[in-house]
Amino acid sequence: MMKKIELFKEAGFKDNAMNNFLVHDSPYFKVINFNFKAGQQLPVHSHDIEGQVNITVLEGSGAFLGKDDAELPAGPGDVLIADISEPHGIRASSDMRVLVTIAPPI
Repeated sequence: MMKKIELFKEAGFKDNAMNNFLVHDSPYFKVINFNFKAGQQLPVHSHDIEGQVNITVLEGSGAFLGKDDAELPAGPGDVLIADISEPHGIRASSDMRVLVTIAPPI
């Protein structure tokens, strides 16, 4: 089965909190779109399971966040790949769209 999702039409931004949109969920992986207005963030967190997370910046800029206040600049086309048990988060310095893939899904 193939499906097409026009992500920029389906999911917009919210002024008071990040907006998330479940793009795909299956037994194999989950895909979530997060949209952040400038200054919004997904706090550093981790999951007590095995698997990996892929965070791809589609638009905008900010930082990937990690343990011990680690920050990596993040802009369009940047991809972060980590074990899902490793602390991770995102902070937007401009309006920012990211696509997150989690395998296996949580």
